[in-house]
Amino acid sequence: MTITRRFAIGCLMLGSVLLAAGLAGEAAAQVKPEGEMRWALYVTLSPVWFDPGEVVGQLTPFWVLYALHDALVKPMPGNQMTPSLAESWTVSADQRAYDFKLREGLKFHNGDPFTAEDVKFSFMRAKGSKVLHDRVKEVVVVSPSRVRFQLHEPFPDFMAFYGTMATGAGWIVPKKYVETVGDDGFKKNPVGLGPYKFVSHTPGVELVMEANESYWRKVPSVKRLVYKVVPESTTRAAMLKRGEVDIAYLLEVPQAQRGGPSSIRARAPTPTAATPTSTISTSGKRAKPTARSARRSCTRSSRS
Repeated sequence: MTITRRFAIGCLMLGSVLLAAGLAGEAAAQVKPEGEMRWALYVTLSPVWFDPGEVVGQLTPFWVLYALHDALVKPMPGNQMTPSLAESWTVSADQRAYDFKLREGLKFHNGDPFTAEDVKFSFMRAKGSKVLHDRVKEVVVVSPSRVRFQLHEPFPDFMAFYGTMATGAGWIVPKKYVETVGDDGFKKNPVGLGPYKFVSHTPGVELVMEANESYWRKVPSVKRLVYKVVPESTTRAAMLKRGEVDIAYLLEVPQAQRGGPSSIRARAPTPTAATPTSTISTSGKRAKPTARSARRSCTRSSRS
């Protein structure tokens, strides 16, 4: 398996687990988020990953983006182009214009209203989107809840770049806030539209986030997420066994097998996200029971 494919699978896996642990069951009654879920990650969390405009040819930042931010259209379990901040979109007859109808009444974590101006601003500042920038003639703010991308010529792959993890151009940041604090200030204290709010970041140690109880899709079930930076796989395995973390990434098979009866060798629920031994989960004592149940439901014990 290539590194790129492993990262892609890891991001899809994370999206699946985030959905199951915090956001599953949109029809379920809204409850106050409770508990804490800790993750042992094998990579150092860079502040650059807190800003979707900085995504340049990497998929690992989406581990953070899926929690802190939201996109007009994004991959979700069961649908690789799920309408999110955009309720819908249409393509003109000549295939040179894409019109998006935005969800109304949404607010960023700091209270700023979400509008089409934020969509245009986010697109224009996205660094890893040369393919899109070369093909988009202009971004037109039709109204606060409508935005149009006018292309130079037909580009059938527009949504494949804008509505997936190919770029961060469709992930939205608050224009007013970014212009006030600057790019560096935004990385220190990111503000988004996602299901979790930024709390703190200790470089080389951990990232802490708390539930956004105003998230439009569904209030997360788990109140607090902690991403721990643990480069050594043996340390990740030991932390998992001791119950210091609930989920550990990229453990070697022997380490996973020594994890004890509570460990689960995980596969995502869909073939596109399936990868053996990519995630090992314990019973998750800190997370509330509903989160633990959801997490178990999105995994499958298997033998390679």
